[in-house]
Amino acid sequence: MASPMLPFDDRGFAYGDGVFETVLLRDGEPVLWDYHRARLHRGCEVLGIQTPSDAALEATWQTAEQGEVFPQQEILKIVVTRGSGGRGYALPPTPSPRLLSRRTPFTPNSSRRYEGVRVCICDLRLAHQPRLAGIKHLNRLENVLARREWQRDDIAEGLLADQQDNLVEATSMNLFWQQNGAVWTPPLEQCGVAGTLREALLSRRHITVASLPLRELHRVEQLWVGNSVQGIWPVVALVTPNGQVQKRWPLPTNDVLQAAGHRLLGVASQHVVSLKQNNEKR
Repeated sequence: MASPMLPFDDRGFAYGDGVFETVLLRDGEPVLWDYHRARLHRGCEVLGIQTPSDAALEATWQTAEQGEVFPQQEILKIVVTRGSGGRGYALPPTPSPRLLSRRTPFTPNSSRRYEGVRVCICDLRLAHQPRLAGIKHLNRLENVLARREWQRDDIAEGLLADQQDNLVEATSMNLFWQQNGAVWTPPLEQCGVAGTLREALLSRRHITVASLPLRELHRVEQLWVGNSVQGIWPVVALVTPNGQVQKRWPLPTNDVLQAAGHRLLGVASQHVVSLKQNNEKR
C-alpha cells in the first residue's frame, strides 16, 4: 500500500535519492505499464534501491472498489525513495524503501496535437553522467532551471542540448525529427530521460537513434516532441524565449511519425484490454 506521508528525513526529499514514474490511466488502467515498470526497475537497480514488488506497484492503480467509476483519463504518479536514515550521504545500514503514489484527473491538451506547438532552445546545457542517463531519478534540477528560461504561454517546450551542443530532449518530453523520409530520436547514453513512448516506438522500429547537432536543427524536415502522457506534438516554429520566430515548419499531415503514433495508440489500447482480461482471471 502506498504511503500518504513523506517524513522530513526521507532521502528522496533530502537528496533526490529515488525514482518516479508519471503514468497515463485510461478508465482506471495504465497505458504502457510494462515500459513504466521496466524503467522504474532499471532506475532502482542503478541507484541500488530495492524495487517494490510488482504487486505493490500494481496496487497503486488496482485499489478501486468494485463498480467504481473513474475519470476517463488520469495521471498516476509513483515515487520510490530509499527511505529514511543515514548520516549525511552515507546510506542507512538497513534501508527501508518508501513507495508513494497519487492519482489526479487529467485532460490532455489536444489542440497542441493538431495545431502544433512553438518551442525555444534553452541556454542550459545538460551534463553528461552515463550512470544516471535514461532513468527518471528525483533530482530534476537541470529541467527546473531550463524551464525558468521562458514564461510565454505560447511556447510549449524548451529544447535541451548537451555540453557538445548535440540535442538530447525537451524539458519534459523526448525529441523526434524526420529526415529523408525516416524518423529519428537522439541517443541517451550520456544524459536525458528515456521516455516510455520513445521506448515503445523504438521497440516497434518506428524510429531510429541518431545524433542531431544543434547547428543542424534548421535542416530537419519535421520536428516533434512527445511523451506517454501528452502524446506527440508537431513543432511548427522555433522561437526565442521572447517569442521571435527563428524557423518555421509546416504542420505535418500524412507523415511517418503520425502514422507510427496512431499504431502505437492502437497497441497501447490493446495493452489496456489485456490488463483488464488478466485482472478478471485473477
